[in-house]
Amino acid sequence: MKKQFLAAASLAAALALPGGPVSAQTNEITIGITITTTGPAAALGIPERNALDFVPKEIGGVPLKVIVLDDGGDPTNATTNARRFVTESKADIIMGSSTTPPSIAVSNVANEAGIPHFGLAPFPITPERAKWSVDMPQPVPIMGKVLYEHMKKHNVKTVGYIGYSDSYGDLWFNDLKKQGVPMGMTVVDEERFARPDTSVTGQVLKLVAANPDAILVGASGTAAALPQTELRDRGYKGLIYQTHGAASMDFIRIAGKSAEGVIMASGPVMSPETQADSALTKKPGLALDTAYEAKYGANSRSQFAGHSYDAFEVLKRVIPTALKTAKPGTPEFREAIRQAFLTEREIPASQGVYNFTESDRYGLDDRARIILTVKDGKYVPAE
Repeated sequence: MKKQFLAAASLAAALALPGGPVSAQTNEITIGITITTTGPAAALGIPERNALDFVPKEIGGVPLKVIVLDDGGDPTNATTNARRFVTESKADIIMGSSTTPPSIAVSNVANEAGIPHFGLAPFPITPERAKWSVDMPQPVPIMGKVLYEHMKKHNVKTVGYIGYSDSYGDLWFNDLKKQGVPMGMTVVDEERFARPDTSVTGQVLKLVAANPDAILVGASGTAAALPQTELRDRGYKGLIYQTHGAASMDFIRIAGKSAEGVIMASGPVMSPETQADSALTKKPGLALDTAYEAKYGANSRSQFAGHSYDAFEVLKRVIPTALKTAKPGTPEFREAIRQAFLTEREIPASQGVYNFTESDRYGLDDRARIILTVKDGKYVPAE
């Protein structure tokens, strides 16, 4: 197959893979990205793809060759894509995926191959995945804490839970038990549903019958609107909390009036205008949102666009450092990037300020979170 250069903004060109042999050292940096642009989680992957319109075409004077593949949210497809990046594309960096299960799969491949990996969805970075993987989204404990603090402030004593029947749902339910319960909350019911499900009536009826003070929804993308809508339609009057996996305008579009009053953890990219001028997240957040909404329409900003955009904000810091000691296309360059993750400090981005360490592969602190509600069809800061 004829080699094709990719502008980060061009998906059509990005889908082409080089088929011929690649020399050990190249004059370009190859970045393979597997995301979910079709299927139930497309509402996450499409903004991640769109944000590539606004990332650099070169860093440190070296062109970036960006290859984008769709995995449909399937871990098997994500594994296949990641292996193609390793064997065919000779990638220097891998990113993906858009949801937790395929992100785990990509991390496994990257760590086997010794290639720096940026996760674009919250996923557990176990010791065997810690050497080469970092994660761009806020870790669940940081986002969960702000929700439980809001619950405590509003005298929530009993909590119901409904979340995905996969690793993302597990992350949030386990965190609710680990952080929320010691803060005085009692979990009175746990329900699960699959990402492709079109109805959660049975689960919601059980939650309504349990009548908790609040319900936490551990879901992402437009699917997070399904329990939100059903709970209100079935007459639930208590507080409903959503995770940062739901923080997009699509959630309001799908949930409609049922979205009113939701309490949602979010990254600061959803509201950079309300941040203090001293906030390091304000400038990159405004830059992304302004460019994104100019191209894709007013109020089209997305939590998920920030994940892929911020990966390149990090690369703007680590690649020049790596280039001082090694050339792209070599194991030495990949190792130099890995080391630069650990030496570059206070990297400002739209979703937080990154300080990766050997033991903290998320690299974020409380500057990476805000709490929102929906009022009159718009996100506003929650009280």
